[in-house]
Amino acid sequence: MSQFDYDLFVIGAGSGGVRAARIAASHGARVAIAEEFRVGGTCVIRGCVPKKLYVLASRFADEFRDAAGFGWNVAEPEFSWARLVAAKDAEISRLERAYSSNLEKSSVATFPTRAVITGPHTIRLDGGRLVTASKILVATGGRPVKPAIPGADLAITSNEVFDLPSLPETMLILGGGYIAVEFACLLQRLGVKVTLVYRGEAILRGFDEDIRRVVSEAMVVAGVEIIVGANLASIAADACGGKKAVLTNGQSRIVGEVMIATGRRPNTEGLGLQTVGVEVNAAGAIAVDDQSRTTAPQIWAVGDVTNRLNLTPVAIREGHAFADTVFGNKPWLADHRLVPSAVFSTPEVGTVGLTEGEARAECGGGISIFQTSFRAIKATLSGSADRVFMKLVVDKVSDKVRGVHIVGEGAAEMAQLLGISIKMGATKADFDATMPLHPTAAEELVTLRTPVR
Repeated sequence: MSQFDYDLFVIGAGSGGVRAARIAASHGARVAIAEEFRVGGTCVIRGCVPKKLYVLASRFADEFRDAAGFGWNVAEPEFSWARLVAAKDAEISRLERAYSSNLEKSSVATFPTRAVITGPHTIRLDGGRLVTASKILVATGGRPVKPAIPGADLAITSNEVFDLPSLPETMLILGGGYIAVEFACLLQRLGVKVTLVYRGEAILRGFDEDIRRVVSEAMVVAGVEIIVGANLASIAADACGGKKAVLTNGQSRIVGEVMIATGRRPNTEGLGLQTVGVEVNAAGAIAVDDQSRTTAPQIWAVGDVTNRLNLTPVAIREGHAFADTVFGNKPWLADHRLVPSAVFSTPEVGTVGLTEGEARAECGGGISIFQTSFRAIKATLSGSADRVFMKLVVDKVSDKVRGVHIVGEGAAEMAQLLGISIKMGATKADFDATMPLHPTAAEELVTLRTPVR
């Protein structure tokens, strides 16, 4: 009989924690998991899943507009925010039930409560109950943060935007990352007049420079006001029920709502980590090695709480690798290289591999850039000004395609499939030898012959 209640106790039932719990249980471990909010975590409950649903809803504005060019007479469309929120809630509840059911089927004990580490093998649940475990996994994710400015409490974050009682006529969004950009695009199409404020020179820092330019230009054409080189100085309630946002460049805007999307912080406060020797860095993230081990024996951490590569599939891989390695005698590591990523803006971004700037720094023999911009076949009849942008970054010495960057409809789907080719080391010659599939936008990726630089 084990001296512990469980072989593994997982704190946090998001994507990474749930995967780790289920895989460990499949290897015969006695597993428990605690979640203080809702099973499913940020991605399922208030992140990528509801966000993608809202993105899809917003794009119908373009579909209704474009239909006329294809012979359709569409009555003036009418959008209901309340119906969208209700439909989203129903789907999120379904997913939460599925996650909970899968844990139950895997014989994982679930505690709907906060859990705090009080010793190397001891966890305290709300109410004071103590449970013990041979090993502990922290998978508590992250949360949005607000700047320390006057009136910050008047602003919302990506947590609250999904459930606003009604859509404001105007909104100021602070931030230039993918969350800020995605919400700016979708809310604009749902009828909100959006102003995006970003302190840097261009939105989407870390993405290829051409991607940043193309998306920014498209957002402006769609009606989003973008102010760069400025930050939010203060927020105050307006006499007419709105909010006055004052910027550091001296400008101000009176809007119905202010949304802060300037980053997220790992959820490590109050977990008892320091009491057991788990190192937490200045950013609040748990320090781990490539096997997700913390600095404390028998305690591991995966997902956004480690602030390595904050993407849901990465957290799932990390959790799976941990469980196979520790409980299944099948050691392997989650590979953080060449991870495809997307920005579900409109137009959409899909990318995998190195940016042009990164490739120039890494490829000693130089690089070649192949790119194109064109109107998709749909735009020829719809009359839309939307364009597709594609870019290949190629190592001149090895001929390997080191990066692919796409803006346009279906960009994320293309990036996922291209991720396989790039991961396998495909060369430009391999792309050239692939027969085009016509008529598609993706065929342009295998017909680019002349480098632009």
